[in-house]
Amino acid sequence: MADAEQKAMQLMAEAEKKLSSSKGFLGSLFGFFSGSSKVDEAMDLYQQAANKFKMAKKWSAAAHAFTELASLHAKAGSRLDAATNYVEAGNCYKKTDPNESVNCLLKAIEIYTDMGKFVMAAKHHQSIAEIYETEVADIEKAIQHFEQASDYFRGEENNSSSNKCLLKVAMYAAQMENYEKAIQIYEQVATSSLESSLLKYSAKEYMFRATLCHLCVDLTNAKIAVEKYEEMYPAFQDSRECKLLKALMTHLEEQNVDAFTDTVKDYDSISRLDQWYTTMLLRIKKTINAEDIC
Repeated sequence: MADAEQKAMQLMAEAEKKLSSSKGFLGSLFGFFSGSSKVDEAMDLYQQAANKFKMAKKWSAAAHAFTELASLHAKAGSRLDAATNYVEAGNCYKKTDPNESVNCLLKAIEIYTDMGKFVMAAKHHQSIAEIYETEVADIEKAIQHFEQASDYFRGEENNSSSNKCLLKVAMYAAQMENYEKAIQIYEQVATSSLESSLLKYSAKEYMFRATLCHLCVDLTNAKIAVEKYEEMYPAFQDSRECKLLKALMTHLEEQNVDAFTDTVKDYDSISRLDQWYTTMLLRIKKTINAEDIC
């Protein structure tokens, strides 16, 4: 792999030499195009260098080579090639520098949106959101990019991908106690799911999540919500999720913390509850014996 890195460095040097000679004494855009054959050769060298750096697992160096290549494509008017190489750079930077990865992907997104390629832009907004979600731990920025991705996907009639991004937003909104936003999204996605025979079954999960968010705020509104969901989707009434919700609401009315705990344990023993559900249920449980359910 050391040989690959050494070869890549030589290729980078050759590419820079080609570019310098292509500009001549003008150093202008005219000079750039008048030496186009040397520019093409430089592009090829940068491409080879980037691939060699990837072989050597020198990710930052590979990303730098890809950004140089992207810049040359942009100057030459090859916008799609420029965007493709910014994405390549972003993917390499993911392994070493998440913030630089975001910068490269944003450059690609700008090109894709200018070209009207909104599905591509959406996919990379989603990638940025996932970087903020897992690498940078900036959930507010993750939410912003998931929302932008969702908007672009929906605009291109890709409702499945749009809903996937929206559900991430709802999950984090609920965790940040923005229950109103979470409820609105869960209800929107549930309604969308009911329109598809293939997705209808998943609606009960979103209704379940929306009701838990209601319970974090107000018991009465949660009861009204369950009645509404049963009308929207009659099968919800017989689901384990709905039966659990009704049992929990009874325990909340009775202020019976032990019964609440036992009911959750029984449900969890059959259908494992993930961290999000556990967090919401603990918040609801804490309202028992409080002055108000809030």
